[in-house]
Amino acid sequence: MSPARYLRLVLAVPLLAGTLAAQLEVASPFGDHMVLQRDQPIALWGKAKPGETVTLALGAATATAVADGTGKWSATLAPMPAGGPHQIAIRSGSDVVQLSDVLVGEVWLCSGQSNMEWSLKQLDETAASDGSLRLLKVPRLATGVEQESFQASWSVCDPTTAATFSAVAYHFGRELRARLDVPVGLVQSAWGGTPAESWTRRAAMAQHEVTQPIVERWDAAIAGWPEAQRAYEQALAAWEQAAKKPAEPGEKPAEKPRAPAGPHSPNCASSLWNGMIAPLVPLSIRGVIWYQGESNATRAFQYRTLFPAMIEDWRAAFGREFPFLFVQLANFVPAENARQAWAELREAQLLALRLPKTGMAVTIDIGDSADIHPKNKVDVGKRLAAAALGLTYGLKVEPSGPLFEAATFEGGRARVTFRHAGGGIVVKGEAPSGFMIAGADQKFWPATAQIDGAAVVVSSPEVAAPVAVRYGFECDPKCNVYNREGLPASPFRSDDWPLVTRDAR
Repeated sequence: MSPARYLRLVLAVPLLAGTLAAQLEVASPFGDHMVLQRDQPIALWGKAKPGETVTLALGAATATAVADGTGKWSATLAPMPAGGPHQIAIRSGSDVVQLSDVLVGEVWLCSGQSNMEWSLKQLDETAASDGSLRLLKVPRLATGVEQESFQASWSVCDPTTAATFSAVAYHFGRELRARLDVPVGLVQSAWGGTPAESWTRRAAMAQHEVTQPIVERWDAAIAGWPEAQRAYEQALAAWEQAAKKPAEPGEKPAEKPRAPAGPHSPNCASSLWNGMIAPLVPLSIRGVIWYQGESNATRAFQYRTLFPAMIEDWRAAFGREFPFLFVQLANFVPAENARQAWAELREAQLLALRLPKTGMAVTIDIGDSADIHPKNKVDVGKRLAAAALGLTYGLKVEPSGPLFEAATFEGGRARVTFRHAGGGIVVKGEAPSGFMIAGADQKFWPATAQIDGAAVVVSSPEVAAPVAVRYGFECDPKCNVYNREGLPASPFRSDDWPLVTRDAR
């Protein structure tokens, strides 16, 4: 079966003055070996001859659509329970598309930047073969125009097909398979080094004062891109010509000109939405897992608005308030100018939990101080799966590590309480570490902490009258508070004092 956006199958017919291609096509997210979302209306779409009737049959479920004047059709099959393999027959006139080995189960869209894109092969890991775990990898494409197609096909998970697939997504899917015992389909759409605005539609950013500068900046860049591109091509030609000449003794070679950012840049606002998410809409999915934020760290305060706007924008586009589960940034030592910003980005992610049906996997304990791509993707996938199992599927699974609830101050001490304390607060080590405390002078001091039931009591001899407490609020903190289920507490701060990224746009 062709992996093109619109899948074609021409039945054997006599050749009449050459081969005539069938007009019936089905959209890119669909093909042999795919997984369809269970217990939800199943959306399918494609192309046919304008005005023709299209019929679909999946077992006893059927649907009918009529192609519009441009040939586009869409139909919705009734919800189905998990199972398969099934066949789907799609007919229009004499044209037939037959999709085989189709399963019905759980479908998750897996997106973000490099830590989501990082593959099993890059980690020297090997996937286990699983006939009920299916994978679809959307190719990288940045563009200024919303796309309707991509070149990819579904595959059954085995060591070969999964080698270049997201390690986080694989371990997430494997955990769901083990706990739910239903087919699972994973759709990877990720690109390393990209900011959240690349994955967000322009209109969603234009309506917020804090994110409006992103739109304005990229509108200006795109407007000036043709002239900048011409200047770049001229400079590049001159550089290439100069490079052919022997260098004078001691002469330093000129640097190669850099191409200007434009609509095809993966950093351009909306460019990855256009190329890598739009072609999936309105695919029926259970939800999204997301690992991103590194590229927005120096604009962490803006991310407080941008990230929720992106989540709500995706939900609006797909027509469902689906679960959106994300990874909070791991511990890491970035460049000097971003160190406080990384703590502030984690706070922005924590605040995104105010949206309904969101969950967060905390990874502050499994990062690598010297590597922005920590190697432990197994626990990342399992923690995302715990969030899904507890929040989305309603199993008796603790979905999160402890999350800051409140701090009270009395007698020179701060008493911190948590949500998702689970079976109780515990530490890995002799005593809780990573706590800081401050008085009205806003000067923080390392603090001593003790567990008191489901709370932690914090104090310091340097602060007689504390008014604020923080935990792990650094780029690379050493902190060790967990719940009894083994999930780490999220970094937090009780104060609302000014942030270093407050004005960064």
